[in-house]
Formats: sequence, C-alpha cells, structure tokens
Amino acid sequence: MTTASLGLSRDDRPILIAALFILVILVAGTVYTFARFGSAPLLSPTYLLQQLQIGAFLGIVAAGMMMVILIAQIDLSVPWTLAAAAMMATSIGGPLAIPVGLGVGVLVGLINGIGVAYLRVPSMIFTLGVNAVMRGLMVAHTGGYAPQTAATDLMRMLAGDRTFGIPNALFVWAAVSVLVAIILQRTALGRYVYAIGNKEAAAYLAGVDTRRITVICFVLCGLAAALAGVLLAGYSTKAYQGMGDAYLLPSIAAVVIGGTNILGGRGRYLGTLIGVVLIVLLNSVLSIMDMPEAGRQVIYGLVIIFMLLVYGRGERVTS
Repeated sequence: MTTASLGLSRDDRPILIAALFILVILVAGTVYTFARFGSAPLLSPTYLLQQLQIGAFLGIVAAGMMMVILIAQIDLSVPWTLAAAAMMATSIGGPLAIPVGLGVGVLVGLINGIGVAYLRVPSMIFTLGVNAVMRGLMVAHTGGYAPQTAATDLMRMLAGDRTFGIPNALFVWAAVSVLVAIILQRTALGRYVYAIGNKEAAAYLAGVDTRRITVICFVLCGLAAALAGVLLAGYSTKAYQGMGDAYLLPSIAAVVIGGTNILGGRGRYLGTLIGVVLIVLLNSVLSIMDMPEAGRQVIYGLVIIFMLLVYGRGERVTS
C-alpha cells in the first residue's frame, strides 16, 4: 500500500513519519521512566509544557531557517546572529533592548541577502563568513569575557513568565508560526519563494524579482534568529558566549525532517513544527535516561539519518 493509495501527498508522508516517530519516542520514554522511577513524567502536562517552552526558541529559529531552505539556500550565520542580538539587547537595556536586538537580526539578514542575491556568493560560504565576523565583533564587544549585563523585565516576561498557566514563549512561537504559515500559503511572497526554490531561472523569466525575494528570506531568517536570541536571554536572564551554537544543526534538521526539500521548492510549515517537537522530545528522553553526551550525539544523529533515509527512499519509489 502506498501513500498515494491512502490519499496522502508526497508532502504528507514525511509529516506522518515524523508524527509516528514522536509517538514512538513518547511510548519508549514513558515505559523507561515508569520502569526506572515508577512514574511517567513525559505524560505530565506540566513537563510537556516545560519542554515546549524550551523548544519554542528552536521553533522560532527553524521557522526562519525554513524560509531560506525553501529558496535552496542555507544560513550558517544563525548561531552568532542569535548571540549578538541577545548581547546587544542586554547591553542596551531599557525600552530599546528588544528593538535593538531585532535590528541586529535584520541587519545581518540584509547583509546575507545582498551577498547571496547580488554578489552571487554561495550562501554556505557567505553566511559562514558573516558568522565568523559576528563572533569576532561580539568577542571584541565583551573583551572575551562573559557579558555582565542582564535581560530586561519585558524580555524575562516574554520568555519565562506564564499566562493562564501557559508559557509566554509558546504564544510568541505561535504568533511566528501563524505569520510564516500565512506568508507561505496565502501571499504572493510565498508563491515566489516556492517558485525560486523549484527553479530560480524559470521564476526570473516569469517576472519574479528573485534577488529581492532572496534578500527578504534572509532578512526573515535573521529576524527569527534575533527574536530567539532575545527570548533566550530573557529565559536565561542574561546573554552568554556561544548561546546560539546549539541551534544551527537542530534547526536545519527540524526543517528537513519535517519534509522540506533541502534543495528547495517544497515543504510545509506543519512539518517543521512537528520536526521541532520530535527533536525536543528526543533530547528530553535522552536526558531522562542519563545518556552521556557522546551517546546522545550518536543517537541524535542516527535518528536524523534514519528518518532522512526513509524519506529519501520514499521519494525514489514515488519517482
């Protein structure tokens, strides 16, 4: 029986696989924790909300990353865009903290977009260089030491406080998710993004301003990374060196696991959401199992490879 016979499109298949894998992780984690501790924290609403609160930062980064992957590009400047936004926001403080932090993301995204779209430098190379520049600037800014600044009350409220028992970070993530979904499904920008990802030359010949759309996608990615940095600084109450390093590969993995083609042109935001949840739950279960860091990285990598192989095999069969 094929996915076509079940009425599923090729975009639905990876989403279904990821959702089933989430179920497997929940069942396996619950069985393990019940056998070892006599309880099942994974099924606790409080625990799940806490994990989703942590996952909100990754989810926001992944939303921006999806925009550039859909146009067959990549943004490797995310780690230090996130860190720079957090450091500048906490350094400025006051009512300008969040606007300054977000402005850092917009500026970095604009530079990346111009470099890729107009200077025609491969995105992997250009954004990696920008990441190194941002790292150097922030080390110079802090003198190589941990910043002594603190997050503002608004940053802490948005990232750490709760409304009606639900973490505020989830509301921010939900707002970003709605915005990205609307852009991709209901606007001309979304149609242009998919067109460029499928064939940039054909989109250009059809009258699409491919350079402008590329710049916009990189700006949105930088803005998302900056927002995640501001929130993470609020959650941690301060900014710190390398705070964005843990978000680059997981954000790419969440997008690809969710079914977005790494070569661009195809993918649904629902898949990215499910990919984020899968990664967060996997990391949570490995933590509960007291898995050493080396073992976590091995299992984490194997799960990603396995899911991509299953997805890739399905693509070949469909073809």
